[in-house]
Amino acid sequence: MSGRGRSGDDTQQQVWEAAVRLFAAQGFHGTGIRELADAAQLSPATLYHYMGTKQDLLFSIMRTCLDRLVMAAERVSADTDRPQAIIASLVHVHVLTHALHRDETTVVDNELGVLDAERRSTIVQIRDRYEEFWRSAVADGCERGVFAVPDQRFARMAVLEMCSGVAKWYSPEGEEELDAIATAHAQLALQLLGVPATRLASTALPEAADVHGLVEEIWHIQLPSMRARATRG
Repeated sequence: MSGRGRSGDDTQQQVWEAAVRLFAAQGFHGTGIRELADAAQLSPATLYHYMGTKQDLLFSIMRTCLDRLVMAAERVSADTDRPQAIIASLVHVHVLTHALHRDETTVVDNELGVLDAERRSTIVQIRDRYEEFWRSAVADGCERGVFAVPDQRFARMAVLEMCSGVAKWYSPEGEEELDAIATAHAQLALQLLGVPATRLASTALPEAADVHGLVEEIWHIQLPSMRARATRG
């Protein structure tokens, strides 16, 4: 329980993984400090030493996940100026992230209201930065006549909700390969945005496998926001 024999980074990673798993399964309020410490094989005092309060830890998880999504969105959006390709890549990022990192995205999607006002404001700002990539691509596509939707905001929200839903049903033991699922979602998203199926068939789109590698690369980066105590004022 003391955590002896482990490096500080290893201990922080163990706390992080335990918190993500428990918060996703039981919710923030349903997870006690003692339970979290036991899952990380630490005493509550040692847990606090490494990760601060439970709210510090939740904020760290949410910020890190969103920072990674922003990083991925920046990378795929910089590769092309074609709205169809940008949306397809963003769909790949969102689907793959929600399938491969289901617990983290579940925490981000469900626990925002738990945070205090200051932390919640920070998370909303980062989430808005991520959604701005989507908003910009949809607006650009509509301006160019590539997309045609009655309401850009509702169309964007519908696509994001569709992609997030993968976390609820995807299983690596399922019949469909994950990259094929991501590709199918990209095609559905473009059709929802008004791209005719006939034009879609002849449109060159990014490969889900390429974005898959990018998501895995970014999720292995140790970001500063993973250190929960550093976020405390």
